[in-house]
Amino acid sequence: MNSHTFYWIVGSGVLMTLLALVGAFTLVLREEVLKKLLLPLVAFSAGSLIGGAFFHMIPEAVEAIESPLTVYICIVSGFVLFLIFEQLLHWHHCHRSDSHCVKPLGFLILIGDAIHNFIGGIAVASTFLIDIRAGIATWLAAAAHEIPQEIGDFGILLYGGWSRKKALLFNVLSASTFLVGGLLAYYMSAYIKLDYLIPFAAGSFLYIAASDLIPEVNRHHHLTKSLFHSLCFIAGLALLLVLRLMFHG
Repeated sequence: MNSHTFYWIVGSGVLMTLLALVGAFTLVLREEVLKKLLLPLVAFSAGSLIGGAFFHMIPEAVEAIESPLTVYICIVSGFVLFLIFEQLLHWHHCHRSDSHCVKPLGFLILIGDAIHNFIGGIAVASTFLIDIRAGIATWLAAAAHEIPQEIGDFGILLYGGWSRKKALLFNVLSASTFLVGGLLAYYMSAYIKLDYLIPFAAGSFLYIAASDLIPEVNRHHHLTKSLFHSLCFIAGLALLLVLRLMFHG
């Protein structure tokens, strides 16, 4: 196994874990400033997830897997599994303001985030094992999604009565499963074929963007803000397209 690839996987896992600390920035922001910042970040992350899926992960999967139909079956499987997973965890409850709904979901949100990060770590590591450049782009797409998600999760935990230190600690622990998944993928790559996880992860990226992020952005009906959010979404797409052109020509 390539030690150079191993360092990329470990480094990306450590950085993703550290992103869980981004929620601490909400403590120094006024509520009105945070509200203005969050939706543009959500729009940007939605664009980056879709861009990562279409410009990087799916093309890499098509090249690595002989049967195109298998690629698309894996994409749909990832989409459907995350749909079922979200239904089971009642993920959308975290957007409600009712404290009776929010508080019991504190650990449930962390468990869901830990599983999501674990799968994400496997998917990104699998991409690194095929191509370092594609791995970097896939990690960037995943990181762009994690920033607004971690800010939201941190705020939910605080609203649910968690202390700041406890919320940060458990957020970091749930994010650390990304590194665990990456290491598992690295050491198991000699025994199992991980190529199929790439289109599977692409399907999960598409589901998260289409089901969770874009509807949040579309709640705003003010024309100027809607146009700005659309530009943020396009910026996320454009960033991943530029990375594709830079790395692959």
